[in-house]
Amino acid sequence: MLQRVHMPSDLGEAAGLLANDPTAALLAGGTLLMPAVNNEVTPIQSLVSTKRLGLEGIAVEGDRARIGAATRLADVGADPRLAFLHPVIEAIASPPIRNLATVGGNLFAWQPYGDLAVALLALDATVMVAGQQGQREAPVAEIVASGVAAREIVTGVEFAVPTEGSWFFTKAMRRKLNSAAIVTVAAVITVESDAVASARVALGGVGRRPLRAPSVEAALLGKPLDAATVAAAAEHAIDDAEPFSDAYASAWYRARVLPVHIRRAILGE
Repeated sequence: MLQRVHMPSDLGEAAGLLANDPTAALLAGGTLLMPAVNNEVTPIQSLVSTKRLGLEGIAVEGDRARIGAATRLADVGADPRLAFLHPVIEAIASPPIRNLATVGGNLFAWQPYGDLAVALLALDATVMVAGQQGQREAPVAEIVASGVAAREIVTGVEFAVPTEGSWFFTKAMRRKLNSAAIVTVAAVITVESDAVASARVALGGVGRRPLRAPSVEAALLGKPLDAATVAAAAEHAIDDAEPFSDAYASAWYRARVLPVHIRRAILGE
């Protein structure tokens, strides 16, 4: 049963509260945490709020963007400097949820949710983390795969804004709006001298966490970014995926349509 809510004013205080109370949990937007607190059997008895920690805000300097972990998804979706991310944000849940849900929280959303985490994986983002031992940085791939240490706090994410024409995204859903992913595809692909010079392809909805598709990436490198190349590369995606069945789609169906949606993302089919 929930007993108390703490409102610390700095990261050190927040980390101390988490470290000294094994029943405490960090509260940001609450869209993942509060349903568990209210509806499930949980050891959580106290909450440590991020509201006064100053973890909100978006900064873009040159080609680098930094977003505070407590920044609401709706704020990202309204920032013209991050226009390439707007389709990602608009594909997530509904406006009321996006007005609460945070960038940091989305890193820990269970699949087939967490579309922003898929995008950040394609962007090769860096995650800033604070704890009683100080602050550290970690690749977003590490965070989505393993989380953070007990009592650590994600404070923000940083990434390079992709150049024009290098960003690709699509999400397949049961409904047009407010639905979890059947397949999510996000990619950053650069072309030089008519050949793919670099490729990062991230997938959602086809594994227990967002994941990269190194087999697809390798099949793209050094080749022209045309329909034949993309179609051939997309067929390798199943080598990297771990499709599962849920209320939205079967594992068989996810595996069947995965290459289709990779083609749609990159080629705009």
